[in-house]
Amino acid sequence: MSWRDALPAVRGRLLRDEPLAPFTWFRVGGAADVLFLPADAEDLAAFLKALPREVPVTVLGVGSNVIVRDGGVEGVVIRLAGRAFGQIAVEGTRVTAGAAALDAAVARAAAKAGVAGLEFYAGIPGSVGGALTMNAGCYGSETKDVLVSAWGIDRTGARRDFALDDFGYAYRHSQAPADIIWIEATYEGRPDAPDAIQGRIEAITARREQSQPIREKTGGSTFKNPEGHSSWKLVDEAGWRGKPFGGAMFSPLHANFMINTGEATAADLEGLGEAVRADVKAKTGVDLHWEIKRIGRPA
Repeated sequence: MSWRDALPAVRGRLLRDEPLAPFTWFRVGGAADVLFLPADAEDLAAFLKALPREVPVTVLGVGSNVIVRDGGVEGVVIRLAGRAFGQIAVEGTRVTAGAAALDAAVARAAAKAGVAGLEFYAGIPGSVGGALTMNAGCYGSETKDVLVSAWGIDRTGARRDFALDDFGYAYRHSQAPADIIWIEATYEGRPDAPDAIQGRIEAITARREQSQPIREKTGGSTFKNPEGHSSWKLVDEAGWRGKPFGGAMFSPLHANFMINTGEATAADLEGLGEAVRADVKAKTGVDLHWEIKRIGRPA
């Protein structure tokens, strides 16, 4: 009997051979062996505790910064969604948000409550869980600048609590255990007039709309910025801005944003990224490192 025939009982939804492309911004990729949509944190913890340890577990957030490979994802893919994981609450200058809450929604909720400091989240196309994992940031601010604490559930189903110092944050990197599925984060801002905060959010949003292909099938910044360099400049100077690669290309609007021009496969997107990395390395000696996560099996 397969492990898929003996899955733990849940209150949420278990979907076998579920296509993952609709859950990602690139709209590419194969199916999950099993997709689990937990009802709440308790449902998730009980499932993980009962799931055989040898079954791989992968977390998929809002799919804004990920390429799911064409062969799909082995094991169980867990996606947090809905009210149980997306609540946002403000008390004083502290903002608490569920892992499925969109970063932009956190920024807006803080602004409405007169809490400044989280405006930069309006420029990040993702959710709180992803922001915790990669120390997400933009326009001069990062998650580490505002985070107080967070908690999640590990592969054994146990709750784990983390203070800011426990993350060991660096640029787009966290030292927190990779098996943690984040449930909730608490941030500390500072008081300011809601109108002033909202004005800064609108400026960030306008800047992003003018400089990034946000209406395309894209995935945010493709490569991290190497020390002393801008990734988009390296990609542009190597001649890859707007150059087709199968159904993929680097956006004519922003040379560090890959786009699915309509019929791209995950192999097109990943192949384009690897071709650019090799070309930039050959021409400049600079190593580009992926910021977009690639998960699953090749076709």
